[in-house]
Amino acid sequence: QVQLVESGGGLVQPGGSLRLSCAASGSFLRINAMGWYRQVLGKERELVASITSGGSATYGDSVKGRFTISRDNAKNTVYLQMTSLKPEDTAVYYCNADVVSRTFSVRRYWGQGTQVTASS
Repeated sequence: QVQLVESGGGLVQPGGSLRLSCAASGSFLRINAMGWYRQVLGKERELVASITSGGSATYGDSVKGRFTISRDNAKNTVYLQMTSLKPEDTAVYYCNADVVSRTFSVRRYWGQGTQVTASS
């Protein structure tokens, strides 16, 4: 019914930049918050950033000042601009969207994940 498709991950040197995109498609009424989480094998999934439908952003402490989340509501797309990447940013990044169905139920959907590696 609803799919989230991520793109933009890859390998970059420490200090470099990457821009992730995540587009939602399917049948729904609207999308409330959208966000990005990341996970390393053996560690708990952690919040990277989230953004409300009105554009209010929240960031995890480890990425404040380096990452910027944004969204294009007309395209149902959320972005994550990552700069000054560090080796500890290496993880699988998952986007999510809180989707309101046409019957007014709300469910959080997840993308498939995209690998980000910051290594020299």
